[in-house]
Amino acid sequence: MNPQALAPEQNSTTSNLRVAEFMPLPTPSQLLAELPLADSAARTVERGRDEVRAVMDGLDDRLLVIVGPCSIHDPEAGLDYARRLAVVARAHREDLLVVMRTYFEKPRTTVGWKGLINDPHLDGTHDIAGGLRAARQFLLGVLELGLPTATEFLEPISPQYTADAIAWGAIGARTTESQIHRQLVSGLSMPVGFKNGTDGGLQVAIDACGAAAAPQSFLGIDGEGRAALVATSGNPDTHVILRGGADGPNHGAEHVLAASAKLAAKGLNPRLIVDASHANSGKDHHRQAEVALEIGAQLAAGGESGGLIAGVMLESFLLGGAQSLDVEAHAAGRTQLAYGQSVTDKCMDWEVTGQVLGQLAAAARSRRVPKSHSSH
Repeated sequence: MNPQALAPEQNSTTSNLRVAEFMPLPTPSQLLAELPLADSAARTVERGRDEVRAVMDGLDDRLLVIVGPCSIHDPEAGLDYARRLAVVARAHREDLLVVMRTYFEKPRTTVGWKGLINDPHLDGTHDIAGGLRAARQFLLGVLELGLPTATEFLEPISPQYTADAIAWGAIGARTTESQIHRQLVSGLSMPVGFKNGTDGGLQVAIDACGAAAAPQSFLGIDGEGRAALVATSGNPDTHVILRGGADGPNHGAEHVLAASAKLAAKGLNPRLIVDASHANSGKDHHRQAEVALEIGAQLAAGGESGGLIAGVMLESFLLGGAQSLDVEAHAAGRTQLAYGQSVTDKCMDWEVTGQVLGQLAAAARSRRVPKSHSSH
């Protein structure tokens, strides 16, 4: 396709000199009409958002657990995982609010596979139209199981295709400081967590919560894919996620208390989510399970920090660890991926995940029980 075909009015000597191709995509309204959100699925989304909001606000004393694969690369294996998770979520529903990670966009430090939406065939063909369909179909499949969904918002346009099916969102450590992402969150319909920076800095996440809570006006697209002025009312349901940083983990009681105090001083939600993976575990899936149990111990101890932890994030899949994805080799048929194992960050296996969820449920139950006759 001629890169100038869609923009004939632009000067060919100065415009798009490094653009190889423009490829039209379906508009958001077209894709939503093709793959509509059923009434039952919409109820799952609405209930999930309401329950997440209640947990984050301290009105629901359960522990929010956002758990699932680091990224969805094989929808079949992802739905296999979702079916198992739905059973466990129901078993622990009195103590845990389980929301499944359905991450379709992966930020890269340099280069690499950028997720199901960007490259659904894992072969470098970047069939984004197919990726958007695959992501939406996957979300609808998970919602049919009664499981609310969570995702990281990375590209500012893709939420138009998927956000109606998401109960909780995250902004990653690399993009928390981004004005574009803060503006995006100000208009999203679900609670959203901002991670602390990759260096461990908390201030960027605190600033992000404040900015996203305020009304914003910015350049975006509408349901028909047209460039539009987007004016928002602000998102009051933002919060901070502690994920550790270059200076080490930050899941300990002292970190939780310090972060909460800073949020309270700014008039922001003092309750936090703690990510047991990433820098809090050194991306070691064995250590992640240990960190999760350390967080659970804070809950069970009944101290102030345990009361401020509203949720935990876990990376988990059918098989433990991760496998390398060489896109060129995969495209050439030279590699066979293991079923149910991450191609991005290392994940806990299903058996360990079940044990961790059971122990977190027990910790949440223990937190609910008064520690002395004088406490309520």
